Amino acid sequence: MGIGVSRRSVLKGSAVGTVAVALGAKASAVPTGSADIESPLIFHSPEFEPFCDELPSLSTLSGNEITLTAQVGQHAFHRDFPSSPALSYRSGEIGGGYLGPTVEAHSGEPIMLTFENDLTGHPLAADMDMTLHGMQADFRANPPTSLHLHGGVTSPESDGHPELLVMPGQAAMHHFSHGQEAAHLWYHDHAMGITRLNVYAGLIGNYLIRDEFDTGKLGNPLGLPAEEFEIPLILQEKIFTPTGAQNGRSTILIPEGSWEGGAVGDVGLVNGKVWPELSVARGLYRFRIVNASSASVWNLHFSNMMTFWVIGNDAGMLDAPVAVNAFRCAPGERYDLLVDFTGLSEGSTVELRNDEAPPLPAAVIGEVTMPLFCRFRGDSRRGFTGGVPSQLRGGRRQRDVLAPLEQPTVIRTVTVSQQLELRNPPAQMTLNNLTFSTTDVERPRQGTVEQWNIVNTTPDPHPIHLHLVNFRILGRTPMRTLEYLIRHPQPVIGNKWTPSPDGFEAGPMIAPAPWEAGMKDTVRVDGGTVTRIIVRFPTEDELGFDPDAMFDRLPSAVMTSAVMTSAVMTSAVMTGGGMTGGDQAHQGNGHHGMSNHDASNTGRLQGYVWHCHLLDHEDHDMMLPYRIVP
Repeated sequence: MGIGVSRRSVLKGSAVGTVAVALGAKASAVPTGSADIESPLIFHSPEFEPFCDELPSLSTLSGNEITLTAQVGQHAFHRDFPSSPALSYRSGEIGGGYLGPTVEAHSGEPIMLTFENDLTGHPLAADMDMTLHGMQADFRANPPTSLHLHGGVTSPESDGHPELLVMPGQAAMHHFSHGQEAAHLWYHDHAMGITRLNVYAGLIGNYLIRDEFDTGKLGNPLGLPAEEFEIPLILQEKIFTPTGAQNGRSTILIPEGSWEGGAVGDVGLVNGKVWPELSVARGLYRFRIVNASSASVWNLHFSNMMTFWVIGNDAGMLDAPVAVNAFRCAPGERYDLLVDFTGLSEGSTVELRNDEAPPLPAAVIGEVTMPLFCRFRGDSRRGFTGGVPSQLRGGRRQRDVLAPLEQPTVIRTVTVSQQLELRNPPAQMTLNNLTFSTTDVERPRQGTVEQWNIVNTTPDPHPIHLHLVNFRILGRTPMRTLEYLIRHPQPVIGNKWTPSPDGFEAGPMIAPAPWEAGMKDTVRVDGGTVTRIIVRFPTEDELGFDPDAMFDRLPSAVMTSAVMTSAVMTSAVMTGGGMTGGDQAHQGNGHHGMSNHDASNTGRLQGYVWHCHLLDHEDHDMMLPYRIVP
């Protein structure tokens, strides 16, 4: 694809042929070679010429004491459009504008991270839905945040609980022990009711844990590309306004200020730029990919369908590289890739693309496949010349191979469903047919191996993420969903509903793809299936902290200025400093029968959460607490 190709021409080049009818209006995706036809029901980004911007290189941050500050700033998403408001994490002079720096840490070496909220308003304030659980009117001017280390083995008070809100002018201390092997984690906002808007606006960053095998240095024991040949890629998709600013809305059917249910973008971003280009040396590269979108599962591949290798996913390395031409990646998942550009001659190009169609609700109103992320252009440099390793575990100076799947002693059924209510849009997403304020939570025991049967009664895929723990995918089984629903009618929301899927299988269980066979913390649960995972819930002795400990709802301290030094923060924490109950009255109105929080925001929290990583779904109300009890 040459320079000068428009966004609509890019869309015409994608393999999409969906015709949708919604509210009497015809909205058809554009088939290859036809004239531009766009749905009048959805917002569309302006023309962006692809491959104008160089792929941004993300700053790196390390050390045993780190400060990250959430800020409002300005960012230009494309060369031809001006800077516009966005959110970012900054650490001193590092980062800012959009996204956050990549944090590098080492297995077994703890760090103390001071997280500060210095937000002065929100670029997507008008899109906040004040009817969602925990929301309050002043959030538009004073948006809360809650930093979560996704995939981290983290004590509950440092996990970024969605109800442990850090308001502007406040800070919280996070202790990350890194009691896990090398892995690609990521940190992002997790504040109740506005996670989707905070993350979409830019509160995202990579977090790489290294160990003695995967050092991140050239000459590492695994023989992997490193340093300039190891590149994190934060993949997103967005809709932009005519001026090139972020648009938090996707359709005219939903009023401004109302939760939408999941917006599919029409433009791809990598590391904060629209359709960028990277000049690559002739050799092997390691790409650390995270799907940081709000709503889309992608089928990622290169435009020439060349072979590449998946060497790891969420929680670490696979036993050996898996050769693929494409793989599916759901929101929240991370994949570790090796890509060989040795044969890419100088000046030749290849694109990273997607061909997975949007989910049905988006397709119905005219959304089409977002087909493109970035382009790689060959140059004359000689790159990393080492070959693809034959194995990654079990050899000399390598970790042991992945253990066989453990036999569960508990089998637990949980459900993913969507009901209707009197609102626009009428959908409400639930787990177990419950709302977040329920006390009827899952309570697995420490040291127990469980099998979770995750029943998805909707037609769409939902990536399910469990905080704290890692798990293995046993398999996915198609279901006779309609028969299941007829036999077990779903009650009114608020009544737990977890009927067994046994007897409703529509075929044999399908094993996980080889590239998703390792340790995971997020699993794609396809529509109309039961997805079975095997989870071992660790003990307090193994973790070095009590996973069922209670902790204060209040953040650990209040900043005395826009940026408070780590020394003062540490002193505040060590002396028990913090806010009094009257210092913040921010927890909100709630609805759907959810209990309101008292105005003093006193009380304590306990445990972790599990949720759908389609962020609109998480915010309303596909997220539940759970506890790991002694």
